[in-house]
Amino acid sequence: MRDTLAMLLANAASPSGSRPRTSKKDSSIEVRRSRIQGRGVFATKAIPKGARVIEYTGERITHDEASRRYDDEAMDRHHTFLFQIDDAIVIDGASGGNAARFANHSCEPNCESILEEDQVFIEAIRSIRVGEELTYDYLYVVEGEVDNELVELYRCG
Repeated sequence: MRDTLAMLLANAASPSGSRPRTSKKDSSIEVRRSRIQGRGVFATKAIPKGARVIEYTGERITHDEASRRYDDEAMDRHHTFLFQIDDAIVIDGASGGNAARFANHSCEPNCESILEEDQVFIEAIRSIRVGEELTYDYLYVVEGEVDNELVELYRCG
């Protein structure tokens, strides 16, 4: 597995108990330009702490397929929508994904990723105000050689 891809695929979600599923179209959020990076997900309604906001969807692929699709050496700028489910499967939000793929990283997030069986949900860890951008810690793990600028951008703690 490529070194930077290893960092991206370490985006493992937190385990959680069973909760109701979120519908694919949710009027409590919208995607628009972000001050953090590119596009982001923003609250259009107040979101209470503990609310399940959206499921992270996309094509389910192997790690080998993710490495094939996203060759770090061939990319001008590193940019993917990969979310690791386990050692075998990754969700590629760029292929059949929804608004969840635009939720940006933060070391002081207002959401977290929750893994339930083979599904990933974004859930509020505190109350979120109307207009506030939804963020979560991507939980990157850096292995091998990586771009130092990328490491600094996503390092927490």
